[in-house]
Amino acid sequence: MPLTEPHDDHSSAEEPVLGVPGAGEDAPTPVEPEPTLPEPVRQRIVTLTAAVLPGLPADEVPVPLRRVAKFAPNRRARLGAPAIAAQLTADPLFRQRVTARVLADAGDLGAAVVEGTAPAAADPVEVAALAYLARPRGWRELIEASGEAVRAEADSAVVAELVREAEQRAARAEHDRAVARVEAEKLRDELARVREELGQLREEARQLARTLRETQARERKATELLATERGRAARAAADADAELRRARARLAEAEAAAGVARASAKEARSVDDARLWLLLETIGQAAVGLRRELALDPVDKLPADFVAGAFAEQPGAAQAGPSTRARDTDDPARLDQLLALPRAHLVVDGYNVTKRGFGEMSLEQQRKRLITGLGGIAAQTGDEVTVVFDGAERIHGLPPAPRGVRVLFSRKGETADELIRRLVRAEPAGRPVVVVSSDREVADGVRRHGAYPLGADSLLRRLARS
Repeated sequence: MPLTEPHDDHSSAEEPVLGVPGAGEDAPTPVEPEPTLPEPVRQRIVTLTAAVLPGLPADEVPVPLRRVAKFAPNRRARLGAPAIAAQLTADPLFRQRVTARVLADAGDLGAAVVEGTAPAAADPVEVAALAYLARPRGWRELIEASGEAVRAEADSAVVAELVREAEQRAARAEHDRAVARVEAEKLRDELARVREELGQLREEARQLARTLRETQARERKATELLATERGRAARAAADADAELRRARARLAEAEAAAGVARASAKEARSVDDARLWLLLETIGQAAVGLRRELALDPVDKLPADFVAGAFAEQPGAAQAGPSTRARDTDDPARLDQLLALPRAHLVVDGYNVTKRGFGEMSLEQQRKRLITGLGGIAAQTGDEVTVVFDGAERIHGLPPAPRGVRVLFSRKGETADELIRRLVRAEPAGRPVVVVSSDREVADGVRRHGAYPLGADSLLRRLARS
C-alpha cells in the first residue's frame, strides 16, 4: 500500500529537522500530496521502521504500535505493516524519531541521502526508503528515480524471463524434433521388421498348410491300419482265451500232482526229522561223555567277567585272528536268529543305541531304559548280555542290573569301543558273539575277530516288541 500523508516539515516546534533547507523560516510551507511509492520501497520503509521500533523509548512509541513493538522480528514487519505505515503517515514526530535511528544505522549512505545525493552503486530501493523518511531537498525525485529503476528492473526481469522461456521453447522444440526423427527412424525400422515377419508368417502358413495336408493323409492311413489291427487283436484275444482255458486245465493237473508231492515230502521230512533227532541225541551224549571224561566242573565266571575286572590293555596288544564265523549283515531280523544260537553272548554299545533310539531323555533315563529292556531279552532267551557305556569311572547310584545283564563302563584312557573289542577277543572261538552298534569302526573291528555285528535299529525294534 502506498504511504501518503500531507507533508509539513514545520508542524511542531519540537520536531527535529534532519538537513531539510528552510527549517527555521516562519512562513508556512505549502502542503504537497504524498507520492505513490513503489511496492519494494514501501516494504523497505516498513522493514526499517520495524527494525528500530523496539529501540525507541516506551514513551516515544505511539500507542497503536506498542503492541507491535513486542512482536518477534520476523513477525513485526509482516503483521504490523498496516499500523506502521499509517503511523508514519499520520505522525511526523514519530517519523523524525525513526529517521534519526535509521540514518544512524545507514552510515555513509544515510549521510549522502540527507545531502540530497545518492551514490551510483547504491540500491535505489534503499535510497528511496531513506529519502522518504529523511525527506531532504529533492526527495521526491529520488523516490521517482527509484520507482523508475524498480520498474526498469522489473521490465528487464520480464524481458529476461521471456527470453529464457523463448530459449526453453526453442530447446524443447529442437528436442522434440530430434525425438520425432528418432521415433520416425524407429517406426521405419519397425515397419521393415513387421514386413519381414509378415513374409515369414506367410511362409510358415504355407508350410503349415502343406503339413496339415500330409497329416490328414497319414491320419487316413492310420485309421485304415487301426481297423486292420483291431481285427488282428480280436483274433489274438480269442486265441488267448483258448490258451487260458488250456493253461487252467494244466494248472489243475499240476495242483493235483503237487498235492501228491506234498504228501510224499511230508513223509520224507518225518524220516529226516527222525534222523536229525538221533544225530543231536548222539552229539549230546558225546558232549556229556566228553565233559565227564575231562572232569569239567560248572564255572561261576565267564570270559567277559575277566575282561570286566581287568584294566585297559596297552596299545599294540596282540590281536586275535579273524574267524570264519563273521557275517556282514545289518538285517534286524537276524538278531532273533543269532540270539537263538546256543550260549550266545549279546554285547551292546550302550550310548550308541540310546542316543539313536531315545536321545531326548537324560543319560540316566537312557541307561535305565536300555538296561531294563536288555533284562527282558536275557530272561526270554537265557543268553549272556553285556552292555558297555563310556565313562572314566563307574557312575554311582545306578539301579541293580537285572539278572543275566552285565553293565560295564570303560576305564580312564579307554573308550567303550576298545572295551567291546576286548570282550570279543576274550571269547573262545566258535561261541556266537553278537555286537549291536551303528558305529562302522566298531562293526569292522569285531567282524575281524569273528563276531556278528548288527545295527542299533535291530535291537531298538526288538525292544519295541517286548
